[in-house]
Amino acid sequence: MKKASKRLVFVTGPSGAGRSTAIDVLEDLGYEAIDNLPLSLVERLLDGPPLARPLALGLDARNRDFSAAALLEAIDSSARRYDVQAELLYLDSSEDVLLRRFSETRRRHPLAPHESPKIGVRREFDLLASVRTRADVLIDTSELSPHELREDLSRWFGRAGTPQLALSVQSFSYKRGLPRGVDMVLDCRFLRNPHWEAELRGLTGLDAAVQEYVTADARFDSFFARVRDLALELLPAYRAEGKAHFSLAFGCTGGRHRSVTLAEMLAKALAEQDWQVSIRHRELERPAT
Repeated sequence: MKKASKRLVFVTGPSGAGRSTAIDVLEDLGYEAIDNLPLSLVERLLDGPPLARPLALGLDARNRDFSAAALLEAIDSSARRYDVQAELLYLDSSEDVLLRRFSETRRRHPLAPHESPKIGVRREFDLLASVRTRADVLIDTSELSPHELREDLSRWFGRAGTPQLALSVQSFSYKRGLPRGVDMVLDCRFLRNPHWEAELRGLTGLDAAVQEYVTADARFDSFFARVRDLALELLPAYRAEGKAHFSLAFGCTGGRHRSVTLAEMLAKALAEQDWQVSIRHRELERPAT
């Protein structure tokens, strides 16, 4: 059987679960992304010029022509009639989380504009029940940050065979547990801790004074050089294997000084070697305690 030449991802799920965020991420991954497309226009879109790159279509249950049966038929029809690999990505979330998100944004639920959000959430769950069952990829965003959702989507939908391997270099606190889905974790708690210096405690590894303090540790240069050289040796091999994303994390006690310093320095070193690098400092996203 001939393999479909282009990937077509239908993206849906209950309102507030992250569909728009997922569409943005897929666009960043190289997909042509169209959100809020009426189902009646899917065939017209696919009847047009051949796809130059993978396509992601965001489908909203609030659209007038939306129904579960029509969406499932559009997926099946696309796979039969066009030279595409059709998949369904379903972004899900718990009722409590969705209600909290609507409360925080003070938005009315689109399926219950004159009723309580709870009625709208449950109405949408019922509407999408058969769609959820058919999902090729189901991601529950209830406990995911936008960064974690991006990482999950990169693993599922990163474009194998592209010339770049997307890297994520992270920092975290061991007190709050390991980050989700990291490929390699390095412990830097053996380095001297700026936390015990009063003038540095309120700063972070983004500050020059903290970086100077951490890098002055006699053990730093050897450790950093070995980590950098290991990464530069492994990354081309991962790329050759078709891996689309690789994440490496440094952990320390509080996740605000040593690990941040190392993540910043390694990301810079890899970027200087023309690797595509993103940085995440998990604990700096939280209020200092």
